[in-house]
Amino acid sequence: MTEATRAVRPLDGIKVLDLARVLAGPLCSAMLGDLGATVTKIEIPDHGDDSRAFSPHVGGESSYFMLVNRGKKSVTLDLKSDEGRELLLALIKQADILVENFRPGVTARLGIDYEAVKALNPRLIYVSISGFGQDGPLAHRAAYDHVVQAMGGIMTVTGWPDGPPTRVGDAIGDVVAGIYGSWGALAALFQRDRTGKGQHVDVAMLDSIMSLQMVSLSQITGGKGAPGRVGNAHPISAPMDSYQAADGYVVIAVANDALFVRLARALGNPRLIEDPRFKTDPDRQGHQEELRALIEAWTRTHTTEEVTKLLDEAGVPAAPIYNLAQALATPHAQHRQLLHTVEHRNAGEFQVMPQPVRFSGIASGGDYAAPTLGQHTDAVLSDELGLAGPDIENLRLRGVI
Repeated sequence: MTEATRAVRPLDGIKVLDLARVLAGPLCSAMLGDLGATVTKIEIPDHGDDSRAFSPHVGGESSYFMLVNRGKKSVTLDLKSDEGRELLLALIKQADILVENFRPGVTARLGIDYEAVKALNPRLIYVSISGFGQDGPLAHRAAYDHVVQAMGGIMTVTGWPDGPPTRVGDAIGDVVAGIYGSWGALAALFQRDRTGKGQHVDVAMLDSIMSLQMVSLSQITGGKGAPGRVGNAHPISAPMDSYQAADGYVVIAVANDALFVRLARALGNPRLIEDPRFKTDPDRQGHQEELRALIEAWTRTHTTEEVTKLLDEAGVPAAPIYNLAQALATPHAQHRQLLHTVEHRNAGEFQVMPQPVRFSGIASGGDYAAPTLGQHTDAVLSDELGLAGPDIENLRLRGVI
């Protein structure tokens, strides 16, 4: 990529220090890197980010780690040593953004909490991502995605009415916290341009996952109470569910009365339009099983491809149900170029997925290869801090790096 191409990336010249591990924090900094920031990941010597051990491995490198730490530099520092902390503080003086996801209190014990470092760098934007936030009765507790899904309400609306509360299949609590972290960092950068001052950005996984549930929240604030599980149906609109076709399942999404008119005509059953059981959304909600039987009497006679084609032509939203591999293989996903192939020094060719938002004024692409453990330690200490080769080797011999 040429310098001219790099210059149009919005975070070109911004330096990010990534002290985070596993998913939420590393995803936050990776998204900033996707926009052109230089991201330096600080890792434990001889161990690194815990996710380096997550399977599967390609050429000895974790696919999970390579996806979430795309395009970063890796520097190993022992933050429990005085020299390691001093080197980190020297890097913090030059940084624009720091991302960490330690349990609250850990950074204070290490002497690198926001209050300690803002005196060194008043312009620093310090992003803390944790399970429950930096304050409150639960702030001290550790959290994983399973925990925040359980406590955040989303498991109680996932699954079928006669089944147990069900976790959403992927780690959405971690992912949405990482997205909010990058969003908060960008907002703080914008404010810093106006004020000249950085700030502490506090992101809680529990807060984040609760904020996702707009439909459930609308029921609560509208006086209906907390909703329960409705399987693949929708708690407000009907018919909006999955239906069996001749060779699998399709989703049909009817969100208003006008769409239901189109659906009835597409089914070849216009009498449904005037049926008092199906006149309005609340009516259809109350007679979903009768409506399901009528819809599946038609869908079962067609393949998933036929159903989606016929309903698309009728202007009714419908779709086959894909797994992720199938979704990525579709012509549309291929056209959108969601996956980018990189050349990793150990894994060889490997595909990563940078943030998906497109900007008309930003050149796409970049070096998305993840670093090997400590790959950039010497270069960063030399280029950023001015350490000479013998000094760096001395640090390595004493286990500081």
